[in-house]
Amino acid sequence: MLQIQGFVCNFASENTYIIYNENKNAWLIDPGNMNEQETKAIESFITEKDLKIKKIILTHAHIDHILGLQWAFDTYKVPVTMHQDDKEVMDMFQISGMRFGFELDHINVDLEYIKEGDELDFDGEKFQIYHVPGHSPGSVVYHNETQKFMISGDVLFEGSIGRTDLYKGNYEQLIEGIKTKLLILDKETQVFSGHGNPTTIGFEKQYNPFLK
Repeated sequence: MLQIQGFVCNFASENTYIIYNENKNAWLIDPGNMNEQETKAIESFITEKDLKIKKIILTHAHIDHILGLQWAFDTYKVPVTMHQDDKEVMDMFQISGMRFGFELDHINVDLEYIKEGDELDFDGEKFQIYHVPGHSPGSVVYHNETQKFMISGDVLFEGSIGRTDLYKGNYEQLIEGIKTKLLILDKETQVFSGHGNPTTIGFEKQYNPFLK
């Protein structure tokens, strides 16, 4: 049985997630920690639960989702899984930092690329990969059909969708991807978003004003 723990990080109130199981194996998703307090909260949880980080996974590479990425890679020494189309977004990390008044170092991590239709295995639990660009070119959603939940990044929120006014954003593309790939899933599927509260596919299908 998979468990999910969230941590709210940085100036954007970004959701960093840890998924873990009874074997104490874990995935760290979108490490957005940017200060000592946020990093300590994540580290303490991993230590207290005696977890072994097996993967670092990105839904996309906007600055608020990767502020703790170098720390995570250096600490847990596992490759970073992401879609190749967001590599150019990651490469803009320092420039993005300057826009917010931050001086940041270039990110140097080992990358493993995934694409639409790939499947990730978590001790027998399968995660389907959906490529849903529009918020960023390489935005992906990780969906576990067995336990009916997804990590949606900034694709889909409670009552909203990801911004499309950023680099290579595309409103029509994002809406099309959500409707054809996510809304067709079981309505009870939980959605753990990159910001804000969890929601469900059924709720968003009925009440999300962007998806009417």
